Amino acid sequence: MVRFILVALSVILFLIFSIPILIAEWIIGKKNPDRKNRQSLAIVQTVFRLILRLAGVKVTVRGQENIPKDTSVLYVGNHRGYFDILVGYTTVPGLTGFVAKKEMKRYPLLKNWMGNVNCLFLDRDDIKEGLKTILEGIGKVKAGISIWIFPEGTRSRGESELDMLEFKEGSLKIAEKSGHPVIPVAITGTAEVFEAHIPFIRPSHVIIEYGEPIYIKQLEPSQRKFAGEYTREVIRGMLEKQLEERKTWR
Repeated sequence: MVRFILVALSVILFLIFSIPILIAEWIIGKKNPDRKNRQSLAIVQTVFRLILRLAGVKVTVRGQENIPKDTSVLYVGNHRGYFDILVGYTTVPGLTGFVAKKEMKRYPLLKNWMGNVNCLFLDRDDIKEGLKTILEGIGKVKAGISIWIFPEGTRSRGESELDMLEFKEGSLKIAEKSGHPVIPVAITGTAEVFEAHIPFIRPSHVIIEYGEPIYIKQLEPSQRKFAGEYTREVIRGMLEKQLEERKTWR
């Protein structure tokens, strides 16, 4: 429970005392949006690293060499828990925004910081609004800002990371329409931090692996038609290898 209290206090205190920073970043963004984006990301990454340290999370990062250095991408990952986002944000090499559910806009200050780091808010119940979010994502990727999406739509609650939900095919339209690559991301160990024993936070060794780029337009027609399922199987293969490795740790 001590770790939970420390993490919760860290988040609350940051949000409260960062109000002047939000105002400053808003002013900076009027003249230099790119500077605001990079400064905001650096601040959030610093806070997330602190939270990971307080939670006792060790992170092993693999495959960063697979992320193109000359273009923005669409990160597509499996989703097991809240700490997926912290691990993702602290290991990406450039500007990146996550696609979050629209309900996150209810929380003042948090939604402001999410906006500052290019998060998109998706209405999962309104197709028209969902399309607008996809179009916004395409615009960001074309502008050089990578987007991270969890195509399952919500976190998987299965016993194993292999128990992924179906990937929503429309979620990969950002990559298909922009022509930018998909980077498959496999994460294991995050559910063991919090979701496996709510409300306690416990130490965990997380592995996050970035796979080789997938260019949807270069896939075979049958694969391109179901690019979400194809990417899901790629991630499943990465997860299987991670889980086999974890067995040797015991």
